[in-house]
Amino acid sequence: MVKVGLTGGIGAGKSEVSRLLASYGAVIVDADRIAREVVEPGTPGLAAVVEEFGAGVLASDGTLDRPKLGGIVFADPERLKALNAIVHPLVGARSAELEASAGPDAVVVHDVPLLAENGLAPLYDLVIVIDAAPQTQLDRLVRQRGMTEDEAKSRMAAQATREQRLAIADLVIDNDGPLAELEPQVREVWERLRSR
Repeated sequence: MVKVGLTGGIGAGKSEVSRLLASYGAVIVDADRIAREVVEPGTPGLAAVVEEFGAGVLASDGTLDRPKLGGIVFADPERLKALNAIVHPLVGARSAELEASAGPDAVVVHDVPLLAENGLAPLYDLVIVIDAAPQTQLDRLVRQRGMTEDEAKSRMAAQATREQRLAIADLVIDNDGPLAELEPQVREVWERLRSR
């Protein structure tokens, strides 16, 4: 088994790279998806979030109101730490379960947005960083995700810098250009992973 950490700043294109790697045969362990699962209604994770942040972070249907919680935690680093202290251990446990169920010859790619921030690089055989210029990230967040410029800048500021991410990279995929330039790079990375 090859354990890969995949990361990049918000709007850098991790999801597209994960999708491509999965299409080639990688087992994807998506930390964002798992983070949503561990706070679904009825889970201990959601109960802990409500205990910490109050019932005001719930939508009328009992699900987590992500935009409301995001507005709280991305405006206050201490509140973000409190949320992470609840969610990260749950995500780690579920990620370990998924990895354990992969075959011995699998390429397991852990898609982890906060890999650099949380010092997780040593957990992987190698780290791939999806790199895009901050202006490209900002443009994608505003244009594709409908964030205001201030919201996008706040989310970006809560993450590691581009330099911090590049410092932990074993492989870098440049996603500053159009989608057509991404696929050949990902294919090349996949061939390198398979040869390990």
